[in-house]
Amino acid sequence: MDPTTAVHTAVDVANKCDAYTNFITSSFCQGGWAMYVIAFVGLLTVLLIVERFLALNRLVIDKTSLNENLFSLILRGELRQAIAYCDRKPAPLTNTVKSGLVQVLNKRGDDEVQVAMDASVLRESPRLEGWTSFLAVFGNISVLIGLMGTIVGLIMSFQGVAKADAAQKAQLLSTGISEALHCTAFGLGVAIIAIVAFGFFQLRIGRAINDMREGSMTMMNLVASNRDKMKV
Repeated sequence: MDPTTAVHTAVDVANKCDAYTNFITSSFCQGGWAMYVIAFVGLLTVLLIVERFLALNRLVIDKTSLNENLFSLILRGELRQAIAYCDRKPAPLTNTVKSGLVQVLNKRGDDEVQVAMDASVLRESPRLEGWTSFLAVFGNISVLIGLMGTIVGLIMSFQGVAKADAAQKAQLLSTGISEALHCTAFGLGVAIIAIVAFGFFQLRIGRAINDMREGSMTMMNLVASNRDKMKV
């Protein structure tokens, strides 16, 4: 498409967008093709945020409740009841403790018990992490797409201005720059949401993994010091 024609088309789109009273809708309309790509990335970001939020609420359990109920059963040597408790509350933390309890029930040594729980931590960690790392990817992609839209808008603007009449140059230039800046702003907006969510989920995941490690160590200490009470 000829640059002058393309910029004239952008002007017509901008005039139509002026009819929208909503600022966000108007800005999206004026941003050009890149806005739709960024919007798609933004939709994926929102879906992933919702999925991870629901998943972590399901997979992360209250450590205090676990200490009060599960570890009290272990102190009394009631291994089968402790395993049944873990089965009723399936989560990475309880699965880790359960893997050690099963080894204790099978009269394995302390080393084998600890290895079983360490393996469980490695196995359960990916469940907690899921696709969280893609939030950082989406954040970077949205910025790059916004910059691409900015560059294309500026190129079309300056090429169109070079071939336009003197009376139209100011309008064509302002329209092209406006499209470019809208792309940048929208891309940065999606990136901020994605990166903030990524940091939040990384914090929750890190705490959950630490809880698994702490729970396995606590359980190991309880078993090692109360072997004579274990009912197998």
